[in-house]
Amino acid sequence: MDLDDKEILPGEVLPVVIIGNGPSGICLSYLLSGYTPYLSAGASHPNPLLHSKLGEQPHLSLLQQDLEYLCEGLEGRSSNPVAVLFDSLLLPDSDFGLDHTSPLEWRFEPERAVPHLVLGKGPPGGAWHAMEGSMLTLSLANWMELPGLKLKDWMREKRRNVRNDRATPAEIASYYQHYVSQMSLEQNFACGTTVTSVTRQPGNQDGSPPYWKVKGLQRREGEELGDGSSVSEEEPFSLLAHNVVLATGTHDIPARLGVEGESLPFVCHSFWELEAAISGGELDQTSDPVLVVGAGLTAADAVLAAHHLNTPVYHAFRRPVADPGLIFNQLPKLLYPEYHKVHQMMIQQQHRPTTPPPQDHAHPDSTPSSLSPSTSSPPSSSYPGYLSFPCHRVVAFRPDGKCILESDSGQRTVVQVSKALVLIGAHPNLSFLDDNGRPLGINPKEPVTCRRNPIEVDPFTNKVVAADGPGMYAMGPLVGENFVRFLKGGALAIASDLAKRRGEGDADLATDRLMDKWLDRQVSAQTEAEACVLGS
Repeated sequence: MDLDDKEILPGEVLPVVIIGNGPSGICLSYLLSGYTPYLSAGASHPNPLLHSKLGEQPHLSLLQQDLEYLCEGLEGRSSNPVAVLFDSLLLPDSDFGLDHTSPLEWRFEPERAVPHLVLGKGPPGGAWHAMEGSMLTLSLANWMELPGLKLKDWMREKRRNVRNDRATPAEIASYYQHYVSQMSLEQNFACGTTVTSVTRQPGNQDGSPPYWKVKGLQRREGEELGDGSSVSEEEPFSLLAHNVVLATGTHDIPARLGVEGESLPFVCHSFWELEAAISGGELDQTSDPVLVVGAGLTAADAVLAAHHLNTPVYHAFRRPVADPGLIFNQLPKLLYPEYHKVHQMMIQQQHRPTTPPPQDHAHPDSTPSSLSPSTSSPPSSSYPGYLSFPCHRVVAFRPDGKCILESDSGQRTVVQVSKALVLIGAHPNLSFLDDNGRPLGINPKEPVTCRRNPIEVDPFTNKVVAADGPGMYAMGPLVGENFVRFLKGGALAIASDLAKRRGEGDADLATDRLMDKWLDRQVSAQTEAEACVLGS
């Protein structure tokens, strides 16, 4: 929706602006729109301690309760205590393969709504719209869903089945987009927006408090051309907010190796470039091998895609295949057969250096061996055309398509490739913050990354610890939550903190004109949604 349609007056300060419209931003918008979780009457939870705590004040919503108290004693597959709590309430004992009914019920209470705006570059769903559409998601389908709309129920309505309890990214992206419409959240979303700066502004002399200024560009369709297409234009916008939430995810900037020749045309940094090469007929069984660098799931997808074409594959990664930190060693074999296959390939088809050939003149201190496609797999290979290089790093790429690999022991190998795919993760684009958000990380001297250096937040409110002022929150991959299943906890923590502040009379969350307008909109949207359901 266009920002001009939001009826925001010049100089008006919004209570909350959320930057990012992926599942993190969508879930928080749901909670801020008046949808409130309560303990269902007569409901039980398999954890007796948590069940007992929830029963102490059943008249209070989850947003009003002491989250730190409820989190005590809970354990789960996230280091964020609120994420473990919310996951336990939405999907009790899910880690054990059990399908307990959630003890929560959701009530629409528009008087609790907090006026907010969600900004995103594309349609609701964020990076899911850019992911490869045919691969299966890592998580079980119900782990990908958001509160209030069962993913399996939605897919049944579309007459599709969830394969192997997992879904494709295309299906998930469509679900998130539908969720925003189904829950009547569209009026809170401004898509096609790119944020360029977020700065803290001092209060005015009239005693008004400091606020955040969010500036950026919104893409709009311009004049229609003769062929039916239109020219898009970008219009600047500026918003004022008492609170700003960073929910941008981490898929913006592919990580780089930082080695010689990495900018050569045959070196790629995204799975989509491999897809384009396949679609363009650049790769087949006669091509020189494709080099895949990395040992994550995207790298595994690239191995599978190239192997499906019978294109030879070299696969280089830094860890040993038995490393427990390797993602393949953490996935159940029956649930993820395609990734188990890649792991088997990595184990069975390892490069084993033989007597090195003559010295490589470009690197006089090394004794590299050269490899050709004919030596890419042993004679008794179960997976012909594939060869893994555990505990190897890339030293350099050369213009003639050669790549120099080096093992932990210093042994160098030169491989001839048609393409190299460097798939070693991605970094968030926080260019709208000072120094790309570096001061906000746990280690302020290093760039913010989702795994090694996430943004440091309070564990029970998700407030950014090192922010320039109060009212800045972060959630999702930016704080280390890479699975939709757990990022919902960040939404609960933020919504709960805002609800408590509002209950304490925080003027930043109680702008009368905005509250009246938002209340009218929420009630109207909910009434229309209910009418659609009754008429269907």
